[in-house]
Amino acid sequence: MRHPTPISWTESGTPVSTRFDDPYFTIGAGLEETQHVFLTGNDLPGRYREGFHIAELGFGTGLNLLAAAACWQGPGQLHFTSFEAFPLPPEDMARALTCFALPGTAALVAAWAASSGPVRVLDLPDVHAEIHIGDAREMLPRWQGHADAWFLDGFSPAKNPELWTPALMAEVASHTAPDGTFSTYTAAGHVRRALEDAGFTVTRRPGFGRKKHMSAGRLAGCVQ
Repeated sequence: MRHPTPISWTESGTPVSTRFDDPYFTIGAGLEETQHVFLTGNDLPGRYREGFHIAELGFGTGLNLLAAAACWQGPGQLHFTSFEAFPLPPEDMARALTCFALPGTAALVAAWAASSGPVRVLDLPDVHAEIHIGDAREMLPRWQGHADAWFLDGFSPAKNPELWTPALMAEVASHTAPDGTFSTYTAAGHVRRALEDAGFTVTRRPGFGRKKHMSAGRLAGCVQ
C-alpha cells in the first residue's frame, strides 16, 4: 500500500505536494484549468456518448472527475478509470474541493472515505469510477480496459518523470479505443515525442494561464 503524499496548503487553499514540490492544480483557477486542458483538450463534452470512458494518470483531488461528470447528460453513467500512486486522505480531498462547489463533491468524498483496497470502486450518481492505487507503470499494463479519452495529469515531468516515460506513454496508447484522444497541460518535448512514438498524432495548443502551450492528440490513422 502506497503512503499518501504529504501536502502543504497555499493561502488560497490549494494543496501542494511536498513530495514533488508541485501544486495539484493552478493556484486560484483549478476548475478553469481542468475545463481548458482536459475537457476542451479532448473535445468534451461534445464527444460524450453512452458508455464513454475516460482514463487518467494521477487522480489527485478528484477535481477532473467532478468536472467531467458535471457536463455529463447521460444516458447511463460516465465511466472513469484513474491510476494514483499516492492517494489523498478524504479530509484533504474535501478541503481541496471546497472552493469549487461542484455537484457530487460530497458523494465523491464519502465514497472515497468508504473505499479501500488496490482498486477503489466509486459508484456515484453520474459516474462509475475505478481508482487503481499503485505505480501506474505496474498497474496500467494489467488493466483490461480502453479509454475514449485520456487525462494525462501527473505532476510536472521535471519533478515526476516516472509518470511520463516512453514505456508508459506506449501503454496509454495500447489502452486507447479507436478514435481515442489524450490531452495534457505539458508541452515538454520528450513527452510529445514519446506520445508520437506511441502512435498518437500530437498537436500543440494554447496552454492555460501562465503555461504558453499544452498538448493534445488522437491515435494516428483516426480521422480528426
